[in-house]
Amino acid sequence: MAQVGAWIAGARPRTLPASVAPVLAATGLAAHLHHAVVLRAILAAVVALALQVGVNYANDYSDGIRGTDQARVGPVRLVGQGLASPAHVRAAALGSFAVAAAAGVVVAAETSWWLLVIGASAIAAAWFYTGGPRPYGYAGLGELFAFAYFGLLATLGTLWIQVHALPADGWILAIGLGLAISAILMVNNVRDVDGDRLAGKHTLAVRLGESTTRALFVTLVAASVVAVALATWLATDRLVAVAAVAVVGLVAAPSAIAPVVGGAKGRPLVASLAATGRLTLVLGLAFALAAWLAA
Repeated sequence: MAQVGAWIAGARPRTLPASVAPVLAATGLAAHLHHAVVLRAILAAVVALALQVGVNYANDYSDGIRGTDQARVGPVRLVGQGLASPAHVRAAALGSFAVAAAAGVVVAAETSWWLLVIGASAIAAAWFYTGGPRPYGYAGLGELFAFAYFGLLATLGTLWIQVHALPADGWILAIGLGLAISAILMVNNVRDVDGDRLAGKHTLAVRLGESTTRALFVTLVAASVVAVALATWLATDRLVAVAAVAVVGLVAAPSAIAPVVGGAKGRPLVASLAATGRLTLVLGLAFALAAWLAA
């Protein structure tokens, strides 16, 4: 059995802000609309975090048994580095999905049972990212699914279970956070592009090439800041709130962008991945505070 530290590292904590930020932001908007429901927000956070941890362990398991992780330079790979058995890592992934499902059932019982269908599709998407006979992560679709599930669905789902409405500012907010979350996965794939190419994992970075992917990453980061600032304007109609969110984004973005623009390769891009995760979190938190204070 792997030690506790290895399991924590295997959960890839640098990616976890991607699951918390949409819940925080959507709950801030719900508070602005005077419809925040704290228990439902907490349950949404549990679902999002458990799904994120689950997809990270599932990715570790599936890439490990395929041999894709043999040339990786990023975080700990439990299976690929022989730190844990494939069966144990698979069990950790399934256990995380079970936690997400349990919290989701409670949310569905509180709101609407059709949410179970969406939840089941989210778990399937998490597993088939690198699992199954035709993993979509190996076909360059990882960023698109991250945008759809961890951006749009997480933000709009958290908003809907509290407000029972999906206003325009919620959609713009979801798009902005989804772009930032896609950027997290994109810089991860730029870091691993050489190993993925050798392993036959045709991520978007492999398909587009490094230079194009690096430029696209910068575009996603910039667009995420602009979109969240726009959502702040639509929600609050206060220039000071928009300025505050924009400044937060402009302060946090350079540390994410600099290594990518500077041509960093391999392990040095881990810092960019962590910084992009922080950017996503501070954008979500800044929006939440701005919307709540403007209520």
